[in-house]
Amino acid sequence: MALPAATGIANVHLQVRDLARSLTFYQDALGIQVLRTEGQTAWLSANGESPYLLQISALSNALPRPPRTSGLFHVALRLPDRPALARLFYRLTALGVPFQGFADHAVSEALYLADPDGNGLELYRDLPRATWPFANGQVQMTTEALNADRLLREGTHALETWQGIDARTDIGHIHLQVGDLERAERFYVDLIGLEVMQRSYPGALFIAAGGYHHHLGLNIWAGRNVPPAPANAVGLRHFSIAIPDADAWHAVLNRIQAAGRTIRQLVKPDQDSFVVQDGDNIEVRLIHQRVPL
Repeated sequence: MALPAATGIANVHLQVRDLARSLTFYQDALGIQVLRTEGQTAWLSANGESPYLLQISALSNALPRPPRTSGLFHVALRLPDRPALARLFYRLTALGVPFQGFADHAVSEALYLADPDGNGLELYRDLPRATWPFANGQVQMTTEALNADRLLREGTHALETWQGIDARTDIGHIHLQVGDLERAERFYVDLIGLEVMQRSYPGALFIAAGGYHHHLGLNIWAGRNVPPAPANAVGLRHFSIAIPDADAWHAVLNRIQAAGRTIRQLVKPDQDSFVVQDGDNIEVRLIHQRVPL
């Protein structure tokens, strides 16, 4: 049963070393708004309203994530259009935030950077879906040079008009490093129900619902059969996939139970949800959200 087209990444939970330092970056530099804090955890959204997009928890003695481990490659914040991306790009550049790269992927324009703990981030905007290149039923994403100077010039008015990241920003996708692509495909495609959108990119697999270029990227660029990142390392704690249709959500639950996978129920008054781990011990939450959080 194919997942509904409106399926997407609802939120991501990151582990960091210092909450105040992280909020200086996410709130003051990126312009994402804090909804609430409890102890060493904060919940943030683009528009200052629920539902949240990012949950950030601090563990003061967290270790750097070892390089040859599975876990987060990057979280991708999707801006609604090129002007919004340009404004944010100019803002971050003016603040001296370093970027790691820029790319035109034929389906999107992307900027790459990291938060203060090295958690990977992508800031991007989609190109019109009608222009996405397809061949043999698969999207043909590429990595070409982006004219970053031109984009930067388009955002030069940002310092005068800056009011934070565009309120329409969401999480477009999440990209994971895994130990085995075939194992990851069995979990995310066969059990959860996402569809392969591109398998020709070297060492990577891109999957999605509803014909999107990808809601989930998977790669083995850290090496084959790498171990999971330690639980006390900075990085990903969990991410949530939102399935808007109750029947589709129950179908996923039934497939995972039939496969004998261990699940944990999350009891919330406004959503049906359960937690399962993929083959790399990455915690995935599947939620059917009934009303806004």
